[in-house]
Amino acid sequence: MPRRHYPLIDMIYFDAGGGHRASATALQAVAEQQRRPWQIRLINLRDVLEPADFIRHLTGVRSEDVYNAMLKFDLTAGVGPMLPLMRLLIRRTHRQNVMLLARHWMEPRPALVVSLIPHFNRAIFEGLRMADARRDGIATPMVTIMTDLADCPPHFWIEAQEQFLICATAVAARQAMAIGLDSQHVVRTSGMIVRPEFYTHRYISRGDERRRLGLSPGLPTGLVMFGGYGSRRMLTIARSITESRQPIQLIFICGHNQYLRQQLTAMELPFGCHVEGFTQDVPYFMQLADFFIGKPGPGAISEALVSGLPVIVARNTSTMVQERYNAEWIVQNQLGIAIRSFSEIDRAVASMIDKDQSRRFRSHVAMLNNRAVFEIPEILAEIMAMPRACLAQQAVHAIP
Repeated sequence: MPRRHYPLIDMIYFDAGGGHRASATALQAVAEQQRRPWQIRLINLRDVLEPADFIRHLTGVRSEDVYNAMLKFDLTAGVGPMLPLMRLLIRRTHRQNVMLLARHWMEPRPALVVSLIPHFNRAIFEGLRMADARRDGIATPMVTIMTDLADCPPHFWIEAQEQFLICATAVAARQAMAIGLDSQHVVRTSGMIVRPEFYTHRYISRGDERRRLGLSPGLPTGLVMFGGYGSRRMLTIARSITESRQPIQLIFICGHNQYLRQQLTAMELPFGCHVEGFTQDVPYFMQLADFFIGKPGPGAISEALVSGLPVIVARNTSTMVQERYNAEWIVQNQLGIAIRSFSEIDRAVASMIDKDQSRRFRSHVAMLNNRAVFEIPEILAEIMAMPRACLAQQAVHAIP
């Protein structure tokens, strides 16, 4: 059958942060690997809702550009206070957003709508139902896939509406059922979506590759990474390790932040280090490391854990509200260490390189076996196989 006749799946993302698009493209790649007979259409929600973005019309700046600028300039403490304002703006434009989404879904009709974003799931659902009502009244199924470990209510990820929710933790599942979703519509996976290339182990000599980067082949090695723009906290980490004289070496990934890369290089650090800019090959650097240091972003910590690395993260007032539970989850599951400030990194590293502690962390990391990116296509297939008129009564096989 020509692909144009395959069922159409709309996957919705936006570019506030990089994790939503990355999750959508990861699912698309795995669906293709699994030879799923689907058309997958990736939709940037901002393109659909552009006419309703009065902030953009007034200022020329998209709200997601403001968010990304805050990440770039390390202003994450301001994200929490922004949430009430963001919710107010979304409520103000809700009706127009619903109308725009309904128009979008009139033609072509999707077999399934998958949201990988927060904030807009009520509008997505109502727009989809409006389009259904204008056609034949048969409900098009909707799925929200959470790309955070837990919800940050109200009206963040989970809405009380007749849809499916795919989540990675027991906490998120309980949050969904507490708001009114029944257990048949809440599907828990074995973890977060991680790009499939993190599951491909390269047969390389870690010692030789470390030497090639100017590192010692045998020293404990940490990978320091703070998203696509790095963070000035990487300078704090470098200074603290210098003062503590810990027997370790570090790989710093600075992303697009060339100034940070120059600063780290100019420090002429007395311990072994490699300073990298932006790279698409994070799996390679994780394979060379023994542990991860960074912020508790769900994507980065999940990539580290899939790569077998225990993690060190900070949880404080600068931590974005939607990421604070992640630090608790790490500690509760004995997957690493959460500290209040990266000025305390020396003590955390001392624990991480202690043989008994390291063995304990690694054993718990090895028990995770996160295969979510490979599990979710089958969950979506089961949902699409349900009779449309019976969506409210049917259950999906939940992966334990």
